[in-house]
Amino acid sequence: MLETKQKELVINKYQRSSSDTGSPEVQVALISERILSLQNHFKKHKKDFHSKTGLLRLVNQRRSFLKYLREKNSSRYLDLINKLGLRK
Repeated sequence: MLETKQKELVINKYQRSSSDTGSPEVQVALISERILSLQNHFKKHKKDFHSKTGLLRLVNQRRSFLKYLREKNSSRYLDLINKLGLRK
């Protein structure tokens, strides 16, 4: 899980307005941070298969948010994946 301060930094970086906490951009950024923290966890704990299931669930959730954003507004989608460095 992300710490509160780390979560606030991510929200402030990707929010579209001052009160925005639930836009697809913010949600994808938060999920991406959780995925990165789980990847670091797996460097130490290679046999933690239960957490790998959670990682797969997060990846699928992020993929569905990105699909929604791509269908609704492709310019915001492209901007977000460039900021997060998800695609090449």
